[in-house]
Amino acid sequence: MRHISALPSLTASSLALVSRPSSSLFPSPATNRLARFHFRLRTMASHIVGYPRMGPKRELKFSLESFWDGKSSAEELQKVAADLRSSIWKQMADAGIKYIPSNTFSYYDQVLDTTAMVGAVPPRYGWNGGEIGFDVYFSMARGNASVPAKEMTKWFDTNYHYIVPELGPDVKFSYASHKAVNEFKEAKALGIESIPVLVGPVSYLLLSKPAKGIEKSFSLLSLVENILPVYKEVVAELKSAGASWIQFDEPTLVMDLESHKLQAFTHAYSELESSLSGLNVVIETYFADVPVEAYKTLIALKGVTGFGFDLVRGTRTLDLIKSGFPSGKHLFAGVVDGRNIWANDLAASLNTLQALEGIVGKEKIVVSTSCSLLHTAVDLVYETKLDKEIKSWLAFAAQKVDEVNALANALSGQKDEAFFSANAAAHASRKSSPRVTNEAVQKAAAALMGSDHRRATNVSARLDAQRKKLNLPILPTTTLGSFPQTMELRKVRREYKARKISEDEYVKAIEEEINKVVKLQEELDIDVLVHGEPERNDMVEYFGEQLSGFAFTVNGWVQSYGSRCVKPPIIYGDVSRPEAMTVFWSSMAQSMTSRPMKGMLTGPVTILNWSFVRNDQPRFETCYQIALAIKNEVEDLEKAGINVIQIDEAALREGLPLRKSEQAFYLDWAVHSFRITNCGVKDTSQIHTHMCYSNFNDIIRSIIDMDADVISIENSRSDEKLLSVFREGVKYGAGIGPGVYDIHSPRIPSTEEIADRVNKMLAVLESNILWVNPDCGLKTRKYGEVKPALSNMVAAAKLLRTQLASTK
Repeated sequence: MRHISALPSLTASSLALVSRPSSSLFPSPATNRLARFHFRLRTMASHIVGYPRMGPKRELKFSLESFWDGKSSAEELQKVAADLRSSIWKQMADAGIKYIPSNTFSYYDQVLDTTAMVGAVPPRYGWNGGEIGFDVYFSMARGNASVPAKEMTKWFDTNYHYIVPELGPDVKFSYASHKAVNEFKEAKALGIESIPVLVGPVSYLLLSKPAKGIEKSFSLLSLVENILPVYKEVVAELKSAGASWIQFDEPTLVMDLESHKLQAFTHAYSELESSLSGLNVVIETYFADVPVEAYKTLIALKGVTGFGFDLVRGTRTLDLIKSGFPSGKHLFAGVVDGRNIWANDLAASLNTLQALEGIVGKEKIVVSTSCSLLHTAVDLVYETKLDKEIKSWLAFAAQKVDEVNALANALSGQKDEAFFSANAAAHASRKSSPRVTNEAVQKAAAALMGSDHRRATNVSARLDAQRKKLNLPILPTTTLGSFPQTMELRKVRREYKARKISEDEYVKAIEEEINKVVKLQEELDIDVLVHGEPERNDMVEYFGEQLSGFAFTVNGWVQSYGSRCVKPPIIYGDVSRPEAMTVFWSSMAQSMTSRPMKGMLTGPVTILNWSFVRNDQPRFETCYQIALAIKNEVEDLEKAGINVIQIDEAALREGLPLRKSEQAFYLDWAVHSFRITNCGVKDTSQIHTHMCYSNFNDIIRSIIDMDADVISIENSRSDEKLLSVFREGVKYGAGIGPGVYDIHSPRIPSTEEIADRVNKMLAVLESNILWVNPDCGLKTRKYGEVKPALSNMVAAAKLLRTQLASTK
């Protein structure tokens, strides 16, 4: 098997799959004129922190999944990847970007790439040294038949997931993946002088966790001395290969770090200083303001040429720069938003840049993105069906590259007046468009501020009423919503959307699929059923399509983890619900069984956090509008006889601000939004919610304050980390279902393994509140994996019920 870093040479390889069309956001001939203009001025100081990897039409996703399924070779996967990288680099070069990043591509995740680079492979994966190949790399990411995957969690406050490194005092770091150097050479062979990007050593350690069996108090920063030799080797190779710049991403600097953690940055870069001699070094931060002490630490680091800041989300960082910036250093000013899809306000950004230019000097300012463009959609040119007015308000990654370069050119006195005029006209259109504002919706949302919207009865009394109504056994089993989305099912939805089949044919096909899922769950003897969501493309997009104020793309995909992509809706205006969204399907499913059938909804905070949200009003105002729409749906489901309703808040923790001073306000309105959705239902209606991969222990009080009847939370991949909060004395009186197996891996857990996991839960949770369920929905799995896994899950629950009964 070819190694992960063994990349094919790039000569005349075809780019047909991934090249952009000859047209772009701006119609010909303006497009060609603009491209020539940018290319001519490529010496201007412009920079991109990082770029999406999947390709404009998810070419990498399909290639990865074909390789994992054994349908294509490693060489074929590498060819697709190489073509994508080449296309991206050439696109940035043609646009005129001066500082083009390399090593921001990944087959799965950049943190996992760093784990491979430093050879930090846990022993269970059987790696015996040498260059790390696809087999070990993907086993860490996805698990295999005999070994589970590593933990996956959210990358700061984004919907991107990274693979968490597992480190301990005995880890033997070694230079085990030459990917960064190889990709730099690859770009150079194409005539592109790139900036190789590395996850910085201190952030890498701070984003890690103690390996299994190691005390959680173990200081990960104690490994700084051990890991730096590998970084020195990488830097030496990059220098030998001809690199003149190198970028270290140290995003943890935006967190509230204790002094000893800040000292680790000072020590690490002091140790690296001699190795970095002869190189220009930029340290990138993003996603928030840099705290004052961290800023002081950062700008004092040795061997560093420039500093990158997010000036979109980090608005107060401007004041820090104005109060003092080191003479002679480069400022990489992140004024183009890498987290959203709205066109930049070029006039406002240019004013900001001109003010900064007066502080740092004309030759030292570099126009940049606020963070990697990994978090936005790839290219607006492919959105041929998007409403023209709304499309004029947007900029995807490819357009943001043009915005960066246009600002750099303008800063140098070469302003493209036509480009700026078109941008100003788009902003004026958005501000004045009547489709954005609904006064009735705004008034209803504003009125919510006067109450906290709690259910009238406490949760223990509600659970008693629900047990009588639902007649469930101890340790009830359920799943979390979706069942596998087969190719046939996707085809039916596609054909209906394209009007190739009638509505009656579509309803019949979905009804048959729901019936199949219901019968399967009854055969497996699951206690609370779901309808499997065959009518849904995505848990957020499905609802957005039925709410006002939303727009949708065809190819606006964003990587979530591995090959998994999501297509966030665009919230451009006030949100309301014109009519019921799920009642028809939930009622149909309930009519097929005598067992309780869950109504499945996505909560307001998750719809907000997993959409591209309007930036012309506070996020909480938009969230309250969505909450009112979901409240109407909850009440209609209850009227239709649905007694169990799950309102997923998978992304509640994800939206938590990175700075502690801002967290209480967010949690207040986010939790309030959830309570709004179900404050009016009867005691006998059981409200569930679900949360995905995140660290929840620090917000457990807010989770309790949500006042749900039952909550399910990811647990299996994180070594039962969640349970530690209950061992530490937190009392939780509502129902809870910590996930018993990892659905993000194809691995099928045994009955014994699941029973063992539930027993660990029973050590800290009362049996009368514990539910047994997977970590998440089953949409991405195959029936060949789902059936045996759920069968083992139910068998484990029955085994434990018998054991519990015998001890009474």
